[in-house]
Amino acid sequence: MDQEKMGMDVIDTGATAPDFELEDHRGDVFSLSGQAGRYVLLSFHPLAWTKVCARQMQSLEKHVKDFEELDAIAVGISIDAVPSKKAWAESLGIMDTRLLSDFWPHGDVATQYGLFLQERGISGRANVIVNPEQHVAWTKVYDIPELPDIDEVIQALRGLR
Repeated sequence: MDQEKMGMDVIDTGATAPDFELEDHRGDVFSLSGQAGRYVLLSFHPLAWTKVCARQMQSLEKHVKDFEELDAIAVGISIDAVPSKKAWAESLGIMDTRLLSDFWPHGDVATQYGLFLQERGISGRANVIVNPEQHVAWTKVYDIPELPDIDEVIQALRGLR
């Protein structure tokens, strides 16, 4: 995929991960700096209520224990509003994975990570691993219709440890 064509300038590996606070689907605030000392997978997805995004979030939920064993947490991030994320999480049976709302300012976190598609008003599909020192340790951008390979992400996380 040609990232320039997609309008993205993805954050560089090794860069300091921009800190942020976002509300999750339960209405609780998640801050990246509050996760210091462990790995964080930021799993960006374009929109709730779409098939590939649903499968992407379900794969995170299915592997919660794997993330815990690696002293890591995985969160989903999209531009959808909290009430939409809440209903979507309930419909998917998401119990443990936090689904974060990058709704307002619209796409601000996706923009900071170089993943916001301005012309479409959504983020691209990407996985970003932030290390315990809050530096970007690994990134992978996917075509919008492509489901990220969760095994590849877990392998990358294992390789970073």
